[in-house]
Amino acid sequence: MGRPVLAAALGLGIALTGQHAQATGQDSAHAYAFAEDARRIEGAGSTADAVELEPGRTYRSTLPPDAKVFFRLELDDTGTAYASATAVPPSGTGVSVADGVKVTVEDTDGHACDADTATFGAPGSPHPVAAWAMREISPRRSVCAEAGTYYVTVERAAPDARGASPDPWELEIGTVSEPGTKTLAGTAAPEAWDSATPSPVQGTARRRPGGAGFAQAAPLGEGVWRDDIRPGQTLFYQVPVDWGRQLHVTAELGSSGTDASGYVASALTLDLYNPVRGQVEDLSLGYNGGQKSKPFKPLPPVAYENRHASGQQVSAVRFAGAYYLVAHLSPEVAEDFGDGPVPLTLRVRLGGAAQDGPDYAGSTVPADVFTVGGGDGLTSGGDGDTGDATLYRVLAAGGIGTGTALVVGIGVWTVVARRRGAGLSG
Repeated sequence: MGRPVLAAALGLGIALTGQHAQATGQDSAHAYAFAEDARRIEGAGSTADAVELEPGRTYRSTLPPDAKVFFRLELDDTGTAYASATAVPPSGTGVSVADGVKVTVEDTDGHACDADTATFGAPGSPHPVAAWAMREISPRRSVCAEAGTYYVTVERAAPDARGASPDPWELEIGTVSEPGTKTLAGTAAPEAWDSATPSPVQGTARRRPGGAGFAQAAPLGEGVWRDDIRPGQTLFYQVPVDWGRQLHVTAELGSSGTDASGYVASALTLDLYNPVRGQVEDLSLGYNGGQKSKPFKPLPPVAYENRHASGQQVSAVRFAGAYYLVAHLSPEVAEDFGDGPVPLTLRVRLGGAAQDGPDYAGSTVPADVFTVGGGDGLTSGGDGDTGDATLYRVLAAGGIGTGTALVVGIGVWTVVARRRGAGLSG
């Protein structure tokens, strides 16, 4: 299949997904697209009433402004469990830069196994943010290692901060189960890795519309990708990163094309999340109407042993799978440069060579969460070309249209192939 046909299929699939979002009431240009199979549950005000979260399932709930909510996990003593919560404040509401979402995993005695907080940061505008926490089985940890009941608590990071929203927020909650390994893995993070920042990928940018949520994240391979982002909008992309590969990303905002002047200190924020929605890295890009660019700080190659590192930037790059890029443009940009779209370019480079993953003693849940394209990796050429078959698998696994986009893409391919065949036979 040719790249133009693939691009048309992907674009049409994403467009249909957007139509579905409007059909289900998400008609706002900045509405978050929740997973279509998310089960609606209510967070409990007490651990005694907490609803169980099943590994591999996605849930939708509500977070009140002034209280924490509890959910329950039933865990064995062999695997690591990850829980994430994506908080979605109402569009147009006020938020504090210090506010956000906090996720904690606790045992039945109230001891915290792990906790993480994600805040809105410098833009000070409402947009989806995600935090994660885990119950990890590790030689380095002696707490929370027993089989039994654990609780996931979700709460606001700073509900009393000045400017914090008084409204309830929507939540998207997910859990992932990771088994132990058959043989004892190393207990130290790799000491040496290439920490140099490579030159950004060059070439003509290809159009790829971003999705409106994690479940609709648009797949990107190595190359140069172009989109438009409006003030207040958040766009989602996913990059398949195999074991041993090293992800490098540079973000660019294009010139506004107007005579307006001004400066927005944190116009664009770009967050990188790992396959279980744990934040890996972020960057903030100022904007004065002219083109601006900034790369992520160097990240290590994906390795199981990274989990033993002390810093989150390294420890979060602990498994292969879909890594998510979440771009948000501050509403303040509209005050100086109008509410029209601003050109966004993402330059994606994958260094290193694919390697075998850990020898898991069981299956992960979901089964394919730490794999790339069914395990055969991401193929790419020197000009940023991406293997069509792999992107289709990522598209289907990523939930864009939950298969609809894939069917549409095949339909487009079939029509074009028949036309080509007719032309050749004629």
